[in-house]
Amino acid sequence: MNLFQRNTPVFTGALVALVGLLLFGGGIWLVMLHGSPYYLLAGLALLITGVGLIRGRWWSLWVYGLAWLGTVAWALWESGLDAWALEPRLLVPTLLGLYLLLPRIRRRLHPGKSISSAGNVIFPLVGVLLVGLLFFAHPYPKDPPEQAQAQLTQASSSPQDVDNDWRYYGRTPRGERWSPLTQIDQQNVDQLQPAWEYRTGDVARSGENKDGYEFNFEVTPIKVGDTLYICTPHSQVIALDAVSGAERWRFDPKPETGNNAYLACRGVAYYEAPAGTDCPQRIISPVADARLVALDANTGKPCASFGDHGFVSLKQHLGDVPKGFHFVTSPPLVVRDRVVLGGWIYDGQKTNEPSGAVRAFDPITGQIAWAWDVGRPESVISHPGPDENFTVGTPNAWGVYTADVKRGLVYLPTGNAVPDYYGAKRRPFDEKYSSSVVALDIETGAPRWSFQTLHHDLWDMDVPIGPTLVDLQDTNGKTVPALVQTTKRGELFVLNRETGEPVAQIAEKPAPQGGLPGEPVSATQPYSVGMPSFAPPQIEEKDTWGVTPIDQMLCRIEFRRLDYKGAFTPFALDKKTLVYPAFDGVIDWHGASVDPERKRLYANLSYIPFVAQTLERSEAEKIGLVEPWDGKGQPPRPKKFAINPQYGTPYVVKVDPWLGLLGAPCKAPPWGQLAAVDLRTRSVVWKHDVGTTRDMGPMGLHINLPFPTGIFNIGGNVTTRSGLIFMGATADDYLRAFDAQNGKELWKARLPAGGQATPMTYMGKDGRQYVVIAAGGHGGLQTRSGDYVEAYALPKRGEP
Repeated sequence: MNLFQRNTPVFTGALVALVGLLLFGGGIWLVMLHGSPYYLLAGLALLITGVGLIRGRWWSLWVYGLAWLGTVAWALWESGLDAWALEPRLLVPTLLGLYLLLPRIRRRLHPGKSISSAGNVIFPLVGVLLVGLLFFAHPYPKDPPEQAQAQLTQASSSPQDVDNDWRYYGRTPRGERWSPLTQIDQQNVDQLQPAWEYRTGDVARSGENKDGYEFNFEVTPIKVGDTLYICTPHSQVIALDAVSGAERWRFDPKPETGNNAYLACRGVAYYEAPAGTDCPQRIISPVADARLVALDANTGKPCASFGDHGFVSLKQHLGDVPKGFHFVTSPPLVVRDRVVLGGWIYDGQKTNEPSGAVRAFDPITGQIAWAWDVGRPESVISHPGPDENFTVGTPNAWGVYTADVKRGLVYLPTGNAVPDYYGAKRRPFDEKYSSSVVALDIETGAPRWSFQTLHHDLWDMDVPIGPTLVDLQDTNGKTVPALVQTTKRGELFVLNRETGEPVAQIAEKPAPQGGLPGEPVSATQPYSVGMPSFAPPQIEEKDTWGVTPIDQMLCRIEFRRLDYKGAFTPFALDKKTLVYPAFDGVIDWHGASVDPERKRLYANLSYIPFVAQTLERSEAEKIGLVEPWDGKGQPPRPKKFAINPQYGTPYVVKVDPWLGLLGAPCKAPPWGQLAAVDLRTRSVVWKHDVGTTRDMGPMGLHINLPFPTGIFNIGGNVTTRSGLIFMGATADDYLRAFDAQNGKELWKARLPAGGQATPMTYMGKDGRQYVVIAAGGHGGLQTRSGDYVEAYALPKRGEP
């Protein structure tokens, strides 16, 4: 009792001792897992310091000082001068040390000693400088060499100069996401201001965007003439005046979605019919309940000649389609009088899900022109019979397609045979075409060639978008018709788009082995060694992260307990598996933009590891993770989007982001980057972090300090002839403009909601260039939701 009556820092000492006890206990656990001994030693030092503080001993400050110096040495040894790696190691220990040096603490430990007033200024100043160094050290990217600068500013006589429309997701069927416009450039982009705002009124409704089910506003508008056309997550199609943003018409197909798993529409398609046809200009759009609708582009009314009064069912020839198991999120590709599309099969739910067959429809009648079914010996079906069904469970192709119209080829990005995380029963044709880029004849559907980006994919690393077409020169100066295929892996595969042969060297490298009983695992995986790779390096224990030393230690403990042998570690039953890169990908459905004149590729990159837990079905049912199902009727929906019930297999898989105690990633920043690649020299021109933590607060709060860590992003970028890159994909709710020459941020505008969509740009009839982006948030990324379409332009003449 006398101890607590003394004028000593008892409360401070108790807290320090408690933290020391936590670190000491966790440190013992980590050492037993063959991890770093630092936390054990640091915990012991804090315990001694805490006891000394309680007892009023001056030496406790010396103990802590020695522990702090040891922490600095250990931090520099593990992390070098990486500011974000140093933050969890040094920030809290330094702030605690500064607190212990305050006069109010030191006087209690040494009542008879005078306290220097200079220390009251010096110590806090050192602390502020250190905090600033740790949190805001963000060097500017280096300028490219002079040769690259000259190449970036050269002019062009491209015939695309006169084309001011944006008729495809990527502006052209080639998927470049590049504009020849130059009105907005590096010198005036900082003058951009809001031009108009439109609200769709389509927001998440009751029962949606809950328990992991997603509602995402990801549309990229198309522009034809003076009109923009968009679709909303609930499949409403809207026409807007390109200059004012005023609504011209709206059509609501009233889809029967119920509690659909994924509500998103990334765009619509445009078709010009021959003269004399009803609806000579048509907007063709997917509907969330597995339908396709054709609308008069001028009035928004359904085209009566298309299918059944304007609608075509996408469930035809798919057999039994449970509700919500087949839906289209990407715009159809309309070229050469064909409407080509596949669909997204609800991943990870059961075996024998609806077929992943890709179909081409007649854009006037809505009749099937051909279907590519990999399970058929003949592969292509023309005009299937009324009772004819396609092969169930085949790989689908759900992303945006691209095409070489001149050569008559359409390029498909394929997914996996279902379910994603178990492949023991996959068939030879599943294995051949999964996670591939496939070239088909546009008019007949006949396959020309295919290239597989990942063998026997067990990690949902499907190809999420078609390739971008670009003409390159080989070492002899001969022009090669090429394509660049981005991947979730972060690999860039460059192929001859006529033959599928590699243009840049590809090598097979050994892959981790093991996995589930009876599950074959590929011995090797393909790597694009002739191109720069954005695949993340293998994680080590020192790469783990946290806001404080405690949650970093817990992440280290978890890392040591996870099964991880690098990329493509097979899942196992006895341990959780660290998956990195994971299904969200380094480059997801948005792809990259390509400047066809300067032969540069621009990609925004996202880095976040996931943890997969595989359970026996009986165990998963016992703990209530999934419900039993007898294989009849509608399968039970999982409680969360992260749960893959995989009915028809022995296993259930749960996949979650690898986060620490405070909700921060267990992997150190950067979490988001923007990069430029020279496709001629096959080298990285520049790469730097992009985005801040401003809107990614703890517990789902959309508020935080704007630490420049680089942040997760979903959504693409576009580039212009004037040398600008526009991107709004980051989780901090900004639309940004970057200098394509060196990657420097030149301008940004605050968005009212998450901008997880690909922007576009065009010249309005008023002579102003507009930049437009959908801002409605992303359920999976948990950004701010909304229903906005935002347009920006330079001030009108005479305006400030």
